[in-house]
Amino acid sequence: MKSSPTYSTANNARLFAALISITLLAAAFSLLLGPVGVAPIDVLAALFGGEDGSTAARIVLYARLPRTAGCVLAGAALAVSGALTQSVLANPLAAPSTIGVNAGAGLAAALCCAAVPTAQALLPFAAFAGAMAAALMVLLIAERTGAAKITLVLAGVAISNILAALVDAVVTFAPDALNAYSDFRIGSLDNLTLSRLAAPAAVAAAALAAAFSLTNELDVLMLGGETAESLGLRAGRMRIVLLAVAAALAGSAVSFAGLLGFVGLIVPHIIRRFTGDEARLLLPASALGGAALLLVCDTASRTLFAPYELPVGITLALIGGPFFIWLLLRQRRRRRA
Repeated sequence: MKSSPTYSTANNARLFAALISITLLAAAFSLLLGPVGVAPIDVLAALFGGEDGSTAARIVLYARLPRTAGCVLAGAALAVSGALTQSVLANPLAAPSTIGVNAGAGLAAALCCAAVPTAQALLPFAAFAGAMAAALMVLLIAERTGAAKITLVLAGVAISNILAALVDAVVTFAPDALNAYSDFRIGSLDNLTLSRLAAPAAVAAAALAAAFSLTNELDVLMLGGETAESLGLRAGRMRIVLLAVAAALAGSAVSFAGLLGFVGLIVPHIIRRFTGDEARLLLPASALGGAALLLVCDTASRTLFAPYELPVGITLALIGGPFFIWLLLRQRRRRRA
């Protein structure tokens, strides 16, 4: 019996070592690979030597480095947002892209672009507000109707479609609201700059810090509302707080990466197979897994069909769509059993 904790600790250490290694390797390939080949020595020279006027340095510093950083930021934020959403709603099918959170963030971002086109720094905060509003709508449905888990997902799909239609309306009446609306809706990390990532990174960093500091409360909440209340946790208030954190994470990612789907659905499910539901392991492992997944998908999107580039949202949809169908079928088999 005494060897079990040691075995578990060793497994967790190996898991995090593997996730860190995969993420670093994926980041290295993201910097190295592209339509124009850059030698590893030139990448290192650009990263540690700065701009020297060479073509390789400009490619690395102004194209690939911001894109790699954006993948890490968006992937980690969306994966942790998905893990929080699934845990708070006790629904394995919940994710920012399936319950309307991403769509709410997208609508708010579109409205912000239409009202104040030059205020790019406001986008992550507007996206957070939209994501929070959508999350509260889902929570209201859950608490007022006592809806089943699958019903909540269907309600989220309906909310997403309504909000997407409103985004279309904004673009119709203000065509310049989103200059690259197609890329925004599909999800793309093209044309990023480090300065554009500054505000979303600040929001995401604060939200990640909040999420990691609330792991004990999340574990208690997952025991059930009544049990959590009996242990002194105000379950209703904590659900709102955790959903606000999830909304901030999703909003920060959507503000620069567009409506990327499935990261928050796929990654927590895979990670839970190794960590279980313990939040102190699940959340940081999901962050690493999300960053690695988005790095791999983005690198594949811009190298497999070079010189043409496929938006990363399409690659994610091709992976996430079948996964979501498999998950629905798995849930159905469980209910029959």
